[in-house]
Amino acid sequence: MELCITAINGGSTAVLNLTPPRSSPSLLLPKNPNSLQLHTSRRPPSLSRQFQPLQFAVSASSSTAVTSETDQLPADLTVTETEQPNSRVKLSIQVPSEVCDDCYKKVIVEFMKQAKVPGFRPGKRVPESILVSYVGKKSVDKATIESILKRTLPHAMSSMTATALTDSVSILTKFSEMEQAYSSRNSLRYDVIVDVAPEVKWIPENGYKNLKVAVEIDSDIDAQKVSERELRRRHKSLGALRIVTDRGLQVGDLVVLDISATTIDQDKSNVQNIPSAESKGYHFDTEDGDKLIPGFLDSIIGIQQGETKSFPLVFPESWAQESLRGIHAQFNVECKELFYRDLPELDDSLAPKLLPGCTTLEQVKEALLQRCQEAEQTAREQAADNAILDQLCKMIEVDIPQSLFEEQGRQLYGAKLLEIQANVKLNEEQLATLSSKKAVEEYLLYEKENIVNMIKQSLAVGDIFKRENLQFSTDDLVKEVENSIAEFKRQKQDYDEERVKGQVQEILEGAKVLEWLREHAEIQYITR
Repeated sequence: MELCITAINGGSTAVLNLTPPRSSPSLLLPKNPNSLQLHTSRRPPSLSRQFQPLQFAVSASSSTAVTSETDQLPADLTVTETEQPNSRVKLSIQVPSEVCDDCYKKVIVEFMKQAKVPGFRPGKRVPESILVSYVGKKSVDKATIESILKRTLPHAMSSMTATALTDSVSILTKFSEMEQAYSSRNSLRYDVIVDVAPEVKWIPENGYKNLKVAVEIDSDIDAQKVSERELRRRHKSLGALRIVTDRGLQVGDLVVLDISATTIDQDKSNVQNIPSAESKGYHFDTEDGDKLIPGFLDSIIGIQQGETKSFPLVFPESWAQESLRGIHAQFNVECKELFYRDLPELDDSLAPKLLPGCTTLEQVKEALLQRCQEAEQTAREQAADNAILDQLCKMIEVDIPQSLFEEQGRQLYGAKLLEIQANVKLNEEQLATLSSKKAVEEYLLYEKENIVNMIKQSLAVGDIFKRENLQFSTDDLVKEVENSIAEFKRQKQDYDEERVKGQVQEILEGAKVLEWLREHAEIQYITR
C-alpha cells in the first residue's frame, strides 16, 4: 500500500528558458518603440497596454487535497507561525498522539484490506501483531507518517488559505527525522515553509495618487509628419525605377551598396573589422538618410555606379551597440547600382490607388492624418503607461517570494520560446537545449532585474485596483476570454480556460488602473 504526499518546493522545476538573443546592429539606427506603426494589426485596446499580468494564485498547496472540512481530527494540532524573509512563513506543527494513533489505525485497516497474509483467507481479520510482523514495522511506520502528513497538512494550512501561493509549500523536516521521532515518542512534529502573497508598502503612503510624470516622446510620432511620410511612401510605390546613367547619387535616388568598415587606429596592428557595419547589396533609399549613422548620406552624395568611396565617421553615443559608441570608423562603400524614381504626378487621379475608397487627394490626406492621429494618441498613452509603471516600481517596497519570481520568469521565457518557434523551425535537440534547466537558470539570472521590476509593477497595480475599488464590466471579461481562447484555437495551442480567464482579468485590471492613474496624474510630454 502507498499513501503518498508530495512536498512541493515552489518553482523548483524549471520548464523553459533562453538567454535573450543580442540584436545585430546595422547601419540603421534602432526604431523608437514609440514610433507609429500603421501596417501592423493591434490587439483589442484593453489588451494593448504595456502592463504585463502577474500570474500567481493564492490558495493552499495542491498537495493538501484532503481539506480540513472533510476530514475531522480527534485532537487539535499545535501550529506556530514564524515570518521569514522574502514573504515566506514557517509553520511548526505539533501532532498529538491521539491524531497519530488514529492515523495508525486507518493505516492498519488499509493494510488488512490489501495484504495477503499466509494462513488467513482474504477478508479475514488478521491480528494486528501478525499483520505488522508480516508487513514490517518500518513499512507500517512509514505509511502512518505519510497518512499523518496528508491529513494534518490541510488543517495546519487552514490559517494560510487566503495568503499562501499555490504550489509553494515545502516540508522542511527530513522524513528520516520524522520516522525517528514517531517510533520513539508515538507523536510527530514537522516544519513547513510556504510562500505568501507579498505585502506592498508604498513610499510615501498613497504616493500613487499624486504622480508627476515626465514622458519623453520622439518627434517621429508627430501625426502630421508621419502622415506626410506615409503619403510619400504610397506615392513612391506607384512610380517606376529607372537606371541613372549620366550623374552621381542625389537625394531621392535608390542605391544598392556594398559596405564595410574598420576601426581607426594609428597603430595599424590594432585596426579591426566591424562586422555589424558590413552589408552586401544593401538597398538604401536616400530619403531615409536620417535613419543612418550621422554623416553617412552626405559622404556618399555624388557617388556613381561602379565607384568606391572611403570616409571616416564616428558612431554616436546613442548608438544601439554599446561597444561601438564613440568609435571612430573608416567606411568603404561601393556603388553597385543606382536608380531614380519616375513618379506620376500627385493629383486627384491617383487618389483611388493611394487609398482605396478615396476620390480626391485631399480625402487621402485627411484619412491618413486621422489614422496617424489615432496612432499618435495610442503611442502617447503607451509611453505614459510605461513612465507611470516605471515610477510605481520605484515607489513600493516588497519582498518577492522565490516561487513567484521563478514562475514569472518561466512565463516570460515561455512566451519568448513560442515567438522563436513561430519564426524558426527548431529541431528536437535545439528545443531540448532551450528547454533545459541550465538554460532556465541562465535566463532567470540574466533577466533578474527585469523580472523583479515587472513583478513590482504588477503588485503595485493590483494593490491600487483594490484600494480604489475599481471595476471592469463582466461583458468585457467574457469578450476578451472568448477572443483569447479563439486565438489559442486558431494557433492550435493547448490552453487552460481558468488560467486564461485569470490572466485576462489581471490585464483588464491593469488597463483600468492605468486609465485611472492617467486621469489623476500630472503628465508632462517632452518631445526629444
